[in-house]
Amino acid sequence: MKKSLYLLLFCSVLVSCKLTDQPSGEEQVVGNEAVKDSSVVNDKDEHGCLATAGYVWSKINKECIKAFTGVPLNPIANPNSDDESLSAYALFSEDGNQAEIFLPNDTKSIVLTRVAEGKPWIFEDWQLVPWKGYVLKKGNENKFSGDGMPGKKITGSDTEEQ
Repeated sequence: MKKSLYLLLFCSVLVSCKLTDQPSGEEQVVGNEAVKDSSVVNDKDEHGCLATAGYVWSKINKECIKAFTGVPLNPIANPNSDDESLSAYALFSEDGNQAEIFLPNDTKSIVLTRVAEGKPWIFEDWQLVPWKGYVLKKGNENKFSGDGMPGKKITGSDTEEQ
């Protein structure tokens, strides 16, 4: 019984060891040329934000943020949906005169500006109206609404602590 256990242990150690003369990780040699591993992808945008980690560039804050930590605005057409990818998110400047809107399925944000406290934030045909929280309108159509409760602001990247 002990011999078969030792044999089994020896075989598993032998099988689990990898060959040390093969290139590791990012490159493999095919013929005389090194080929990069296609599974290593640079997913940073032009500002260095890690898209796969959920980071996007904030025009107002001038840093990488997780947009879903802003004020969630749920679609009017489906307000009880638990799918956060259908929601828009609003972030506000420190003085409150600008609102940055992150729309679902859109890589760029929209910055809206207001002229005075209590007035809506406006950019072209978009309006963010402060009413029972917030209502985001495009033209005369209400698109999104939310209760105004913001999420926790997260900045930086997953590998850095700030």
